[in-house]
Amino acid sequence: MTLPGRQEVTGRTTARGYGSDMSNERLVLLAAGGTGGHLFPAYALAEELARRGIAVELATDMRGDRYGTGFPARAIHRIPSATLTSKSPLDVARTGLTLSKGVLAARKLIKDVKPSVVVGFGGYPSFPPIVAARLAGIPTILHEQNAVLGRANKMLAKRVDAVATSFEHVKFLDGPLAAKARFTGNPVRDAVIAEAAKPYPVPSAAGPFSLLVFGGSQGARYFSDTVPAALVLLPLDLRARLRVVQQAREEDLDRVRGAYAAAAIAAEVSPFFKDLPARMAASHLVIARAGASSVAELTVLGRPSILVPLPHALDNDQLHNATRLAESGGGWCIEQKVLSPERLAGEIARLAADPALLERAAAAAKASGRPDAVKRLADLAASLMI
Repeated sequence: MTLPGRQEVTGRTTARGYGSDMSNERLVLLAAGGTGGHLFPAYALAEELARRGIAVELATDMRGDRYGTGFPARAIHRIPSATLTSKSPLDVARTGLTLSKGVLAARKLIKDVKPSVVVGFGGYPSFPPIVAARLAGIPTILHEQNAVLGRANKMLAKRVDAVATSFEHVKFLDGPLAAKARFTGNPVRDAVIAEAAKPYPVPSAAGPFSLLVFGGSQGARYFSDTVPAALVLLPLDLRARLRVVQQAREEDLDRVRGAYAAAAIAAEVSPFFKDLPARMAASHLVIARAGASSVAELTVLGRPSILVPLPHALDNDQLHNATRLAESGGGWCIEQKVLSPERLAGEIARLAADPALLERAAAAAKASGRPDAVKRLADLAASLMI
């Protein structure tokens, strides 16, 4: 995939317009991929480093920029990576072989580009560049977006110079590893910061009620099944007030749109919204999963939410993220196993009838946000540069 303003060069994407003399400039190599939760904070850090006149290159897995971000890096390098999905000997061997290939490719990359520091954002795409940097004596930082230290970061934490965290307390980051912890917050993109200047649009008792539903970077089948079924249970007067924006998978679009049309509910349904920060800022209530980037953006924007953590996650990271936000008063955490359409309808009706409660939750969410997270992480990276 070729990104806007860049060209593919032998497995590497290079931004047009850069000069060839890079011998004396400072360079930060970012390592991120796999999910938007890892890629979006790396995007935010790249923006901040560019403002400081520091060059950025990205090492990512072979899936490329599937979120359409147009990542703001001088060059994007494809490094082999794999996620361990089971403990079967065959899967372990395959994953190990791919990661070994990735480390070899990353060692060559680091020798070529000579970064001053390498920053990994978790997930297995961070593994080869961080290991290669450690072998080369390059300073390294891990950023943990969740309230629980992820599997790949657990493996890497002993090898790095610092672990930047999004929460003041992170599960499994204890003992000797605690000395490496640096609380920065979770960086959000410039587009989120810009929208955060807008105050929460407190709904009126009889006016339109804007509801945003999204399930993370790839949408959620569960929301396509549950949310339309819940909204048709609402009283007619509230249904007439609804203005729904919902993310849904391609294969679910027709049935979700059909359900809203049959219920005479005004709705815009799409598989992806590039202007999601603006949509979030315009919402009276958000229903979402509890991925790290989603929670960070909701708090920086200051928008109330019903969070439904992704079930069956190995470390229950989304449940921990949602619980922390709920404890702050900035939203409501409801586990999927107990959230029927009937209960969801009751929650939406209760909140829509109490604008003051929504306003208080919006203020609590904003109070727990860290809009300066990207500056703090950039400061940490700068302090370790060689």
